[in-house]
Amino acid sequence: MATLKHINSKNADYGAAEQYLLFEHDEFTMKPTLDEQGRLIPREDYRLAMLNCGGEDFAVACMRANLRYEKNQRREDVKSHHYIISFDPRDAADNGLTVDRAQALGEKFCTEYFPGHQALVCTHPDGHNHSGNIHVHIVINSLRIEEVPFLPYMDRPADTKAGCKHRCTDAALRYFKSEVMEMCHREGFYQIDLLNGSKNRITEREYWAQKKGQAALDKQNAPMIADGITPRQTKFETNKEKLRQTIRKALATATSFDEFSSLLLREGVAVKESRGRLSYLTPDRTKPITARKLGDNFDRAAVLAVLEQNAARAAEKTTAMPEYHRQEKTGIQPTKAPRTAPKQDGVQRLVDVEQKMAEGKGKGYEHWAKLHNLKQMAATLNVYQQYGFTSPEQLEAALDTAYGEMRQTSGKLKTLEAKLQGKKELQRQVLAYAKTKPARDGLKAQKSPKAREAYRQAHESDFIIAEAAARYFREHGVTKLPARKALQAEIERLVSEKDGLYNGYREQKRRFAELQTVKRNIDQILRREEPHRRKEQSHER
Repeated sequence: MATLKHINSKNADYGAAEQYLLFEHDEFTMKPTLDEQGRLIPREDYRLAMLNCGGEDFAVACMRANLRYEKNQRREDVKSHHYIISFDPRDAADNGLTVDRAQALGEKFCTEYFPGHQALVCTHPDGHNHSGNIHVHIVINSLRIEEVPFLPYMDRPADTKAGCKHRCTDAALRYFKSEVMEMCHREGFYQIDLLNGSKNRITEREYWAQKKGQAALDKQNAPMIADGITPRQTKFETNKEKLRQTIRKALATATSFDEFSSLLLREGVAVKESRGRLSYLTPDRTKPITARKLGDNFDRAAVLAVLEQNAARAAEKTTAMPEYHRQEKTGIQPTKAPRTAPKQDGVQRLVDVEQKMAEGKGKGYEHWAKLHNLKQMAATLNVYQQYGFTSPEQLEAALDTAYGEMRQTSGKLKTLEAKLQGKKELQRQVLAYAKTKPARDGLKAQKSPKAREAYRQAHESDFIIAEAAARYFREHGVTKLPARKALQAEIERLVSEKDGLYNGYREQKRRFAELQTVKRNIDQILRREEPHRRKEQSHER
């Protein structure tokens, strides 16, 4: 799934941002990595583009703009904004994502959502943790050098003017996340819902604390492992992660909030409820950690839901005959995320060896094809049994059902997509109409028809935009313009709903393709066996 991260910088050295993108840096200290001669080590593979720099170096162009508009001169000023779009590592193998394609998407994203800013767009093929995730860095000068259209995340007239600065508000960041989700849906990439929180929220600080702690622990354990001694601890856990495990352990057995609090208190953790929110105080802290900082699985609603399930399960055990009950997995317990990617070792189609040999394939190919067919026959029969099929007719019926479900979800997805595009077009017209308000108000202030005519001619472009927007509102029956914040919230809700349908459709499509392959293989196996059966019957006669 793609994720979006934002970092603002008060560093007046714009060249440092470019240096980080082009040369190797230590992942912990963020200092440049030097070779034996003390020189910077270039990154092995990257793509870099400069936008709105007028042919100059990014750092020079930014400093010229700052001097021209007399901005970013103080130490406390935010000089640049750094956005990072990280794609799912599986997208490279499964969905054809390449460094060049990611770079093109990054440049398009920057042009659409950060217009008027001098920018660096750089794509790296791998993350610092070597997970294989292609990611795009977008670094923009906080100062805007051109007047731009009014975009949905903007809420002040100054947000569009040249000489003013970019503001990454919470609303703006949510908007960017929704657009990243839309980009992934459009390109067919893996994606999760970025708008509705995280079950286990790992902040940037906690992530790096875990990385540094693990590195220190590995260094400490290295001599012991070299001497053949098994270390007592091999995995480093942050204090927040230890707290999460303590809460999960208490929730595994508690049936009421009082019991839950008592179990936590035995471990030295005090739980407090205030204004409908939970917070947890550990012995080593004076300030409690709020559930929001731990993740959605630890807030009041999630905790009470698990306690209710535990109480219901306990009641069933006392009334029903004693028997083994498999523990149900709840949201608070660590569960594996559903796999939406196609299986790399899934069933593949059988090869028609005779046809391939007739086409001129050699003995080596024939040997490989026979081994491939044997493996795929075993895999086909394994899947056939897993689904519980007892006849080809059942397989055919399951295939028809899977196709129907896939088409139904596809129809819902297209309907939702059309609704979402309609809302976005309405938003675009509302924003365009809102930007013409000063011109429309100025026309009302004119006293004579001659003055109004002259004013209209002087602001002709604004009135053309306003009339086009008004015409759109009339054609679509919009009598009252919606509030911009409410409209954006509705768009984000539709994007989240679309994300759920999108992932469901991918899973249904994978299942249909798997069943389709199984059916083709079964048909080919039966066709291959049919001549042998006829031959055996002729011998018996």
